[in-house]
Amino acid sequence: MGILNVTPDSFSDGGRFFEHSAAIAHGLELAAEGAELVDVGGESTRPGARPVPAGEELRRVIPVIEGLRAAGLGAQISIDTSKLGVARAALDAGASYVNDVTAFRSEPGLARLVAERDADCCLMHMLGEPRTMQRSPHYDDVVGEVRAFLEQRVEFALAAGVRRERIMLDPGIGFGKTVEHNLELLRRLDELAGLGFPIVIGTSRKSFLGRITERPELERLAGTIASCVMAFERGASVFRVHDVGAVGDALAVAAATVTGRWTTKTPTS
Repeated sequence: MGILNVTPDSFSDGGRFFEHSAAIAHGLELAAEGAELVDVGGESTRPGARPVPAGEELRRVIPVIEGLRAAGLGAQISIDTSKLGVARAALDAGASYVNDVTAFRSEPGLARLVAERDADCCLMHMLGEPRTMQRSPHYDDVVGEVRAFLEQRVEFALAAGVRRERIMLDPGIGFGKTVEHNLELLRRLDELAGLGFPIVIGTSRKSFLGRITERPELERLAGTIASCVMAFERGASVFRVHDVGAVGDALAVAAATVTGRWTTKTPTS
């Protein structure tokens, strides 16, 4: 899942793809590098981020989704939003996946929309909301509590009519977690994979990697790769990243090592 932030304030690439033409070009580049999903977001969810009005979010993302579709994007388009109106417009424009960091808590009607459109969705755990989530987060058992939350949100989605095979789960690395919480979730990820749904992992360039490596945001590729490979080994199957080509190569090698099977990207005689 390639990250396409159409925002001025995202933590790593805010402003780089704020212009629609730049965003469309980058989305096509992500797909060319191997992204099977391009996740388009118009509202930053970094720690401390303030909400964006629906009208502004629509102005940011809809022309990009339409432009990607018009350009023949080969990847599936995801809309990264918690707003019902934005999700509906994005699905109308060509998206077929809803990535909701609130897991349908912000707008419960979003679950029904996903069901009606038979869209794919990702339900993520977050403690609180972006403005407050990193204020002394506490858990007695972070893995157990995240698992219980995700189970509850799955039941909500199913009750709204979302098909089981359309649901993916994200433990929300960095969303209301300390470095220790993030590492515990990654270390015990197999317990979340045991729920029976594809696990989405988003560690790309995040601050806990910087705390460990003492690297700035744009120098955290090695840490991102290490965390993704370890998450793969523990059951993750979708990786939300900025650097699609490099992470994809690392995961291809990891998969070949684990399974003993591999294929070349370019057929040879």
